[in-house]
Amino acid sequence: MYSKEVTVQNHVGLHARPATFFIQKALEFRSSIWVERDDRCVNAKSLLGVLSLGIVGGTRIRILAGGADEEAAVEGLVALVDSGFAEP
Repeated sequence: MYSKEVTVQNHVGLHARPATFFIQKALEFRSSIWVERDDRCVNAKSLLGVLSLGIVGGTRIRILAGGADEEAAVEGLVALVDSGFAEP
């Protein structure tokens, strides 16, 4: 299992559009991927799961993955979150 913490950079957080980008990126990997906020952990490949976390700008989340490409999965998703999803 590989994990990393990251702070959501865009102001509105993971609303529908950036959450969709996040999930599309997660689906590129074979590993099981999870997103954790506070004490809740959801499947990173589930739109409803990710939206249910209510992640807003400035929120610190942990991305976890387990599987053959776990490190690439976590690093790819962290890079996407760090980019702010190309939002102003």
